[in-house]
Amino acid sequence: MARALYIHWPFCLAKCPYCDFNSHVRERVDHGLWERGLCADMAREAETAGGEALTSIFFGGGTPSLMPPALVERLLAEAQRLWGFAPGIEITLEANPSSVEAARFAALAAAGVNRVSLGMQALDDDVLRFLGRLHGVKEGLAALDVAQRHFGRVSFDLIYTRPGQTPGQWAAELSRALSFGTGHLSLYQLTIEPGTRFATLAREHAFTPLDDDTAADLFDLTRQMTGAAGLPAYEISNHARPGEESRHNLAYWRYRDYCGIGPGAHGRRGGLATVRHRKPENWLAAIARQGDGIAEARALAAAEQAGEAMLMGLRLAEGVDLAAMGARFGLASATLCDPAKLAFYCRQGLTWQQGSRIGVTPAGMVLLDALLGELVPAALVTA
Repeated sequence: MARALYIHWPFCLAKCPYCDFNSHVRERVDHGLWERGLCADMAREAETAGGEALTSIFFGGGTPSLMPPALVERLLAEAQRLWGFAPGIEITLEANPSSVEAARFAALAAAGVNRVSLGMQALDDDVLRFLGRLHGVKEGLAALDVAQRHFGRVSFDLIYTRPGQTPGQWAAELSRALSFGTGHLSLYQLTIEPGTRFATLAREHAFTPLDDDTAADLFDLTRQMTGAAGLPAYEISNHARPGEESRHNLAYWRYRDYCGIGPGAHGRRGGLATVRHRKPENWLAAIARQGDGIAEARALAAAEQAGEAMLMGLRLAEGVDLAAMGARFGLASATLCDPAKLAFYCRQGLTWQQGSRIGVTPAGMVLLDALLGELVPAALVTA
């Protein structure tokens, strides 16, 4: 039974050179049509994965903070009717830190949103332009101030290990970020993914990616500074005061069931991987034809679920409980993690083991991708 709900709003109202949803830029949106579609999609999920009260709802996607607050309120009312809300439910909305979106924060809070995640990305105007962001630092900080006045919980993200970035520069920027007093920060290393504009620019020598040693130094610095400020890392890129961790994202990392509705949304529930139609028009057509927007619902074998759970769970500081996971998926602990390799990396100080619970140490987190390839058997990853 799913206790987490992801609502994907696909529309952007401004083109961004790095956005996956440029084809979904819209000047006007028929909100009544979308409300009916999202409620139908939600009702079908509740039929399949209802029965327990929701502990978290997350509005993500294109520009969900530009959804009419009245629409957000009606979607929340429908979710509560279908599932019920657990005490203290976390209701998060992603937002760009622009003045246009900040102007809606009071109404969104009144509609029921109690946590906001701001895509700040940098505290330097030149860097923001490099990253393709449409806001400046002044506008972003003004939006952060408004968010902190209206929402009980606020998070924002920054991207580091940028070309040419030095430890001193990052320390100054991170110190400034910590001074704003939010209970949660998402701090991501810049990655150059194949096929992206960044990859093209790097190939054309428009910039030189930061070398691995400096990136590792910045990672260590990040851990030291956030820990000293009372926001320790609870996941490889996420830092929070105790009790202010993102409950919704923890559902993903702990491999709990969650429902995803709206164009392009993914879900995991009842051993199925669900994928909604990505194109809004196709999603709407599927709603009219079959009552939901699902393009594919694929049954996952126990080994495949276990592999996903291991890859997600080892991102967390708390690690994973091999005995509990083995019981959940009907697999032996040795099938989930190579015991000889685990012992070897424990001796190297890169992993730890306490009874049946294992995890990656802070020193190992900087090498996480390589460690996952060593610890999680290929049979699970390719199942």
